Order: sequence, then C-alpha cells, then structure tokens
Amino acid sequence: MKPFAFTRATDVNTAVQAASQPGAKFLAGGTNIVDLMKEGVEAPDQLVDINRLPLAAIEAQPAGGLRLGALARNSDTANHPQLRTRYPLVAQAILAGASGQLRNAATNGGNLRQRTRCPYFYDVTQPCNKREPGTGCSALQGFNRNHAVLGTSPKCIACYPGDMAQALHALDAVVQLQGPSGRRAIPIAQFHRLPGDTPELDANLAPGELITAIDLPAESARFAQRSHYLKVRDRASYAFALVSVAAALDMEGNRIRQARICLGGVAHMPWRAREAESLLQGAEPGMPLFRQAAEAALAGATGLEHNRFKIELAKRAVVRALETTSRSTA
Repeated sequence: MKPFAFTRATDVNTAVQAASQPGAKFLAGGTNIVDLMKEGVEAPDQLVDINRLPLAAIEAQPAGGLRLGALARNSDTANHPQLRTRYPLVAQAILAGASGQLRNAATNGGNLRQRTRCPYFYDVTQPCNKREPGTGCSALQGFNRNHAVLGTSPKCIACYPGDMAQALHALDAVVQLQGPSGRRAIPIAQFHRLPGDTPELDANLAPGELITAIDLPAESARFAQRSHYLKVRDRASYAFALVSVAAALDMEGNRIRQARICLGGVAHMPWRAREAESLLQGAEPGMPLFRQAAEAALAGATGLEHNRFKIELAKRAVVRALETTSRSTA
C-alpha cells in the first residue's frame, strides 16, 4: 500500500474541499475502500475521514418521508422502528447484504458507493477498463459466471454488488448531495450508471461530492404491507447475489394499483424493470401474470459462456418474489 495523507474532517464543507483535490477519497466505514487499497486497486493520495460529521441521524420528514443519514450504520438503519414499519423492503435488503460485523461498520452512503467485486477488477495483473480505462475487459472472454446480462457494453460487463440500493431504487428514494458547487438532490434512478464507454464511473457524482442523506418518500410507504427482497446466492451465509429482486405491490381490492420491481446481480447498476411494472398495473395478481412480468423484466438480456443461466434464474426469481409479495400482509 502506497503512503497517503490522512485528513479528519470536522464539518461538511471541509470534507468536500479536501475530497475535491486530485487523488482524494472519502473514508467512512472503510469496508470497501480499505480492501481496494490493500489489493492495489485504489491508491489515493489522501483519505478524508468523514466519520465525525453530523450525518448519522435517521429522522422523519415534515412531508411524511424518512431521511436516512449517510453515516448511519447499516445495522442501525435496518433496525430503526420507522424503517421496519414503513419501508420494510429496505430493512430486508440490508439484512440480506452482509455479515453482522460488516453491517455494524458500513454506512448508508458508502453502501451506495461500493464498487464491483468482479475478480478481474480486483486483479491488478489483468486488463480492466473499470480499473484502467482503455486496457480491455478480461471478463468478456474469461470466467464471467457472476457478470451482467443486462445493460452491458463492450467495455464492461461487471455487476453492481450491493443489496440496499435495489430496495431504494424500487421505492424511488432521493439522494441528497453536497459538493463544491453546493447542495443538490437527485432521484436514485439517476445516481448509478451503466458502463457505456466510461465504465470507470460508477455514479453521476462530481469530484468531491458527498452523499449527506437518502430520502424515502412518504408515498412509497404504501408498499409496506406487500414487499419482499429475494436474494439468490451460492451459499446462505454472507455472499454476493447471483440474482436479487426487490418487489413491492400496492393493491386496490383484488387488483394491483402499482408495482415495483428492481433486480440486482444482473447489471452494472440496480435494474428497475419498468416495463414489467407497467404490465402488472391494474391487473389481478396470479402466476401467469407474474411469468409475463418476468419475461418483460429480462427482455433484451444477453448471456455469455458462463452466465447465461442467470437469465432463466432471474425470471424465476422475479416470479417467486412477486408471488411471495402478493401473499404478504405485513
């Protein structure tokens, strides 16, 4: 690990100014950045410790939503009474996401910013456009079992590895940011990126821009009674998803008033299945309908030698998640 400067920020403005310098990175829980530094994937000139900033509160908002502080630990977030009652999908996703030790350290903001676990990204001896733009994507012709089947590009087929983000995308969360140009809020749908020609960029953030909070809107609490996070993985203990599905239904009588579906493990970012959601709207729930929705959710998916199985697996996961959600009452 190369030497680096260490700055402990005492306020948001100081943190933003320090992190705006070339080669600077934020440090919160450290559950991802420290590993990347040990492996030589990241080599920042400066780490800006933000753990003392007042960004850990979880608070109800005047308009009825819930604000999750960016520095609130994942464990505290998942166990917060209002989150568990009004947005249980988020709590389920967090609890599926990592070991208890990691949840105790990881922060909400850092969770959104975690980087892919593609083995070629972590192996500095292998070409990787995400790590070193222009060198190529080793996964295209390599072992690509865990890689993306939707939204890929010739430059990168890596997957976003998180779990909480799928639930946040499904519930239309809003990310609060503060950077050198001031404060702004962006819908989470605009936060993460597909690889395109710039796979090295995971999110639509300016240099030095800091996540300060994540807002869950009041209207998304309507999905509290019927929501489910399904994570399919190689082992039941701590592991990244082969496929995951955040599903939520808002019922009016025996018909679906609104549906939300977001997949993980299949794309460079959480994959919101909006065509499938539209297909479900106004219909009576049932297995034939759920199978149609699954086909719509995976329309356009393309597999490679080792990951083609993910397409059928994802379809089955969508059906199972929707079927479980339709039976849920709390």
